[in-house]
Formats: sequence, C-alpha cells, structure tokens
Amino acid sequence: MQVRVSEHKRTFLLSLFALALVMLAGANLQAQDNSDTPKYDIFVGYQWLHPGANVPTPFSPPSNPSTFQVPDMTKGFGSSVTFNFHPHWGLEGDFGHNWDNYETTVSAGPRLMFRTDDGAYFIHAMVSYNRLGIDGLGPSNGVGGIFGGGTDYKLTRAVSWRIFEADYVTAQQHYGQFVGTFAAHPAEKGIRLRTGLVFNLGYPENKPVSASVTVQPSEVMVGEPVTATASPSNFNPKHQLNYEWTSTCGKITGKGETASIDTNGASGGNCTASVHVVDPKAKKNGEASASASFTVKEPPKNPPTASCSANPTSAQVGAMVTVSCTCTSPDNVPATLGNYTASSGTINGSGGTATLDTTGASPGTITVHVTCTDQRGLNTPATTEVAVQNPPPPPPQVSPEVKELEARLALHSVYFPTALPTPANPNGGLVKSQQATLTTLAADFKKYLESKPEAHLILEGHADPRGSAEFNQALSERRVNRTKNFLVEQGVPAGNIDTKAFGAQQQLTADQVKQSLDQASDITPGEKARITKNMRTIILASNRRVDVTLSTTGQESVRQFPFNAADALTLIGGREKPKPLTVVPKKPMTKKKPKK
Repeated sequence: MQVRVSEHKRTFLLSLFALALVMLAGANLQAQDNSDTPKYDIFVGYQWLHPGANVPTPFSPPSNPSTFQVPDMTKGFGSSVTFNFHPHWGLEGDFGHNWDNYETTVSAGPRLMFRTDDGAYFIHAMVSYNRLGIDGLGPSNGVGGIFGGGTDYKLTRAVSWRIFEADYVTAQQHYGQFVGTFAAHPAEKGIRLRTGLVFNLGYPENKPVSASVTVQPSEVMVGEPVTATASPSNFNPKHQLNYEWTSTCGKITGKGETASIDTNGASGGNCTASVHVVDPKAKKNGEASASASFTVKEPPKNPPTASCSANPTSAQVGAMVTVSCTCTSPDNVPATLGNYTASSGTINGSGGTATLDTTGASPGTITVHVTCTDQRGLNTPATTEVAVQNPPPPPPQVSPEVKELEARLALHSVYFPTALPTPANPNGGLVKSQQATLTTLAADFKKYLESKPEAHLILEGHADPRGSAEFNQALSERRVNRTKNFLVEQGVPAGNIDTKAFGAQQQLTADQVKQSLDQASDITPGEKARITKNMRTIILASNRRVDVTLSTTGQESVRQFPFNAADALTLIGGREKPKPLTVVPKKPMTKKKPKK
C-alpha cells in the first residue's frame, strides 16, 4: 500500500523544518576553539523521504500519460562525511537511498555548525545528483539541491545522536519520452527526515592547561597598590573559571582574572602574588597555578628641598620687597615654611610669601633666611639676597624754555609708497605731505639743539613683508638714508642723526593698525568703515615707514597713517594723482539776528 503525504502533513513537516531553523537562530551559540572541533563528522542512520513529485503514470501511453504522485518512501538509509576545515565551517559529502520505488541522491556542499557542551546545531546547502526509479516507469536522472539542518546530542566526545535532520529536497527529473506531452520536466519538491549516529573523529590533541601572572607595578613603596593579572591558557573558553589568589605581602582581594594588593603595613622586601585557576566543569586537565614577584620598598627619608626668590632683587633704601619661597619633600611628605629672618631691615610673613621692609637699612646686600620643615622633623634652610642702594640724586633742573620746546617737538613717522625709493633713484619716494612733516621736524629739532646739543634723532626704517629678506633690508636702508638726507638738506647736522634699518622685521600687527585708526580723531566714522574694508592694504601701507625717536627723552614718533593727506592714495598704492581724502568740517551754526 502506498502512503501519500496529505496537505496537512506536508504543512506540518514544513513547519517542523522552519522550527528547526528558528532553534538554530535562537540557540545559545557559544564560542569554541579548535580543540572542540573534530576533523571529521561521519553520520550513518535512517532516512524517510517524501519526494513531492508528480510523474507520468507507469505503463501509460507516452502520447497521453496521466500523472502519478510518487508515494512516500519509508524505507531508507543515509550517510554523510564532513571535513571540518574551520571550527564552524565544513565541506560535506552526502549519500541517501530509499526503496519501494527508489531514489538515490549523491550531494556535496558547505555546512555551518555551532557546537555547545551538550551537542551541536547545523545547517547545510548542497548540490545533488538524484536518480528516481518508479516501478513500471523506469529510472530518471536529475540535478537539484538539498537545504536544511538539524541537531546533534553529544553522547560521548566521539559519538553523538542526531536527534533529527530535516531537509528540503528539490530536483528536476528527465523522462524525455513524455516531454512532448508534459509542459515541463517533472520536478521534485520534497522533504527528507533523518536520525542516527554521528561519529566525531580526529580531535586535535588537547594541550595541557597553564596560567601566568603579571603584576603592575613590579616595584612600589609601602602603601602603594599593586595590581595582579592572571592569563589562563588552553582552558575551555566556554567554561567559567575560578581564581584563588594569595600574596606573601599585604592583603590581596579578587575573584576573577584581576586582583588588587594593598601594601599598607607590609614589610619591605621581595613579595609573591600567586593564583590557582580551576575549571569546575573539566574532569581532567582543569587546574593550573602561577605566580609573579614584586618588590615593596620602605619609604625613603630624604630632607625637604627649599628655594627663595626676591622681587625686585635690587631696590632703593625704604622700598618694599616681596620674598617668595617654595618647600617640597621628595618623599611626598607634607612640609611647611617658617622662621623668616633678614640681616637688615624688617621682614614679616608666613607660608610661601613674606615682605621685606628696607627702611633704615644700610646700602649693601640684605640676606633673607627661611626654614623648610617636613612632617617627620627634617628641615632645610633657604636664602635669597636683595641689593639695596641709596636713592639716586635728583635729576638736573630743565629750564622752562627747554620743557616747552620738548613739548612742542611733535614727532611723526614718515611713510613711503610701495618699493620706493629704488636703487636707481635713491632720492625719490618722499611725497609732499611727508616732506612737510620732515620740514616741521627739522625746524623744531634745530631749535632744540641750541639747548640740548647732545640730542640725536634716531631714524628706524621698515618695509612691508612682501619681497625677499634681502630686498626688504636694502629698501628699508634706502628709506632711512632718504629721510636723513632730507633732514640734512633742511639744516639738521648729520652727526645728530642715527639710522637703523629693520627690513620686514618689527611689523605692526592688525590690532595695532586698527587701534591707530580708532584713535584718529580727524576721520569720520563713515570713512573709518570704508578704510576698514581694505584693512589688508592699510596694514601693508602702515609698515612702509620710517619711525623717529628723540634720544634725550626717548620720545617716539606717532605711527598715525596720513589718511587725509592729498597724496594718501599714493602712499597706500592707488593712483598717481589721487583724489585727496579729506575730512569736510562741519559748518558752524550761526545765530540768526533778531528782527528789529
């Protein structure tokens, strides 16, 4: 009697297959190493097959055949051999055969397996060669595939029980004599179930378990902590290990791979931290011990260090001087400063700061002493010195006429156009507005020399940063020489003029130029806003200048760019005959005369 699989039963089997896949996806798939993986898995067992195919009815005429559903094949066996080239991946070869009618499959393909302590879960996908034989119809060969998975239960390390294997079997059969009548070749869409034994062969040789210990740091002072770390080897990574820690110095605490050692109260010397690692699930080769050495040192007894400084280091009699001192212990012991004394004058203070009053002290050197003492009673002295001089004599009286002339002697920086003067024309580049500035300066300075013949004008030339260093240096030298020659032409003695050339060094910054622009009282806010939009150009123009310093007073020229000069655009880098940038003064308001 043929057994046919009802639609309900087919749905049940497909659901069972889906459930197996869900079990595979949701299983607790723990990590495994190569020692848990056999080289070969060999399966031998029973096989039940539902071919799931309709073929031509045996003995029916090829010109008008009827369909015949291949019955379930309850008698059969299956076997497979898998070569595991990875802890999870293997290459599987499979053979299956069922009879009462018969079907034989030879398949090969990859298998993915996850192993646990109690068993394994796998899925595979194979390409198959199928030979289907129907009584009265003859055999037919086809190519197809097998997709499925299953669960193995571990009986021993070498033998497992394949609780079930559920596969979806598909193939395209030939039956060429019926192709003219059938729309397509008969196709199998069946289910294959298996159970049996799996022999796990070729396990790698188990390496003996071991452990090692490291301690950090390996050398500490009494009271400093030490950390010990255990590193087990060749244990089953899926098993929870127990760690038992001991130490010959201090108190050790820890239950896992890391332990902490408290060395407070420990005696100095060589110490050992040890661990005993146990795998409670391993029946053999499950214990290992290790240890590591570390050194505990007694704290040193170095005296503290101290240093002092005075600010200022030189002062006039009657001045106040601040004395700052530091006091530290190289052994990190608390230390304090105290007992300030001075060889002259009076000193008051505590901690790291004291004040020396030099009133009444004689000119010479005053030595300040202080003592640094740590918590253990060790102390170190520290000193610093202050040079004390009598106040300088009062400066000579300056006549009111000279004071008035110095106040009237207004110094202004002189500005040049870009790259002027040139080597070919060293007397060029001095525009009219700047000649007027130097003419006024020359007149005032000649008058000043009548009272201060030793006075000098110091001219310092600058160039904007464009160009090489050699070019800028030569350019700044030509600018100071041109300025000096013009002053000499106005009657200033050449011996009272000193020159310096800085090239592109000592540039005015953007903030300095902006500050100068903000201080310009002869430019309206609107004009300042327009100038600010071209700030990059203004910065370059502001650095093409010669500064003037009066040697007797140190008075420096005002670095105020002449924006309102008629030739300002020439200095900035504009047209040869620019439209002068002038400030239009507001018309004064006039009072209307009352009508008579």
